[in-house]
Amino acid sequence: MNTLTLKVPSSLEAALVHMAEVAHLSKSEVVRRAIVAYVGQGKAPAEFVSALDQAGDLVGCFEGGPKDLSSNPKYMDGFGKV
Repeated sequence: MNTLTLKVPSSLEAALVHMAEVAHLSKSEVVRRAIVAYVGQGKAPAEFVSALDQAGDLVGCFEGGPKDLSSNPKYMDGFGKV
């Protein structure tokens, strides 16, 4: 078996120690099982998609309105007040 060394935050190690004690397993076995479960999902991490990519068809689709809506603070007067 190969050896893998990694650094984890103390809170994660504490959770790992607790899980190992409860399951009566070594920390290594708990980590091995977690990796097997993660890799076994067979899914690559989701590719990042920006908000612009998701709503790109909406950008620029409105006509009319003030041209300085996004930069003029006067349009924020009273915003959020009931």
